[in-house]
Amino acid sequence: KRYELTSSQWERIKDLLPPERTGKRGRPGKDNRVMLNGMLWVARSGAQWRELPEAYGPWQSVYARFAKWRDSGVLEAIFRALSQDADMENLSMDSTSIKVHESANGGEKTEDKAVGRSRGGLNTKIHAIVDGLGNPVEFLLSAGNDHDSVHAVELLKRVNIRGSNILGDRAYGSAAIRSYITESGACYTIPPQSNVSDPWQVDWWLYKERHLVECFFQKIKWFRRIATRYDKLDASSLNSYRISA
Repeated sequence: KRYELTSSQWERIKDLLPPERTGKRGRPGKDNRVMLNGMLWVARSGAQWRELPEAYGPWQSVYARFAKWRDSGVLEAIFRALSQDADMENLSMDSTSIKVHESANGGEKTEDKAVGRSRGGLNTKIHAIVDGLGNPVEFLLSAGNDHDSVHAVELLKRVNIRGSNILGDRAYGSAAIRSYITESGACYTIPPQSNVSDPWQVDWWLYKERHLVECFFQKIKWFRRIATRYDKLDASSLNSYRISA
C-alpha cells in the first residue's frame, strides 16, 4: 500500500488512461489502477519485474501494459496533463547523474543511447526543469559524460518559457544559452563564471530559489529505479521518471 496511488491521485488521472473494456471480443483488460500501482511498486522498490508481488497480477501483464503505454504515449500524456497548471514564473534547471547497472548496458548498442563513461563508471544524466513549486515540467536524458550546457537549449525548447525567469547555476552561463532565453521572451538568473570578462548582475536572493530543482532530484531518487538505471531502453527509463514524478 505504501507505494500505491491515493484515491485523490487516482481521481486526477483515471480518465487519462485507455478504457479497460473496448467493446471488442475477448478477455477484458486488467484493472488500470492495479496495473499502474504495480508499475509504481517496481519504480519505488527497484526490483526486477519478475519480482512483482502477486497482488498486482502476473508480472508479464504489468510489464506489457507499461510497454504499451510507453510506446503509445499514454504515460507522457499523463505527465503533460498534470504539468499544465505549473507555476511558470520561476523555472529552475539542472541535471543529476545516475549510475547505470550492468543489466542496463546490454542489448543493441546505439549511438543515441544515453549512457556515457565518466570517472565514476557508466552514468546517465537526467536534465530537468521544475516550476516555482518544485514540480517537474520537462525531462531529458543524456550520456553521463555530457556537460550540462550541451543540452540546455534543447531542454528549454520543449517548454514555453516566454515571461518566465530561468534559474540555473554557472554551467548554464554561456552566451548561446543566455541569448536563447532572452530571444524567447524570458529572463535569467544565472551567475557568470569567474573568468568572464564582462560579468552581469545577479539577484542572489532570487537565485536561492534554485534549491527547488535540487530538492526534486533528492525526492525522486527515493525511487530506487531512478537512483540507479536498470532499463536498457532510454524510453523505458524516461517513462519510469514520469511515473515517479
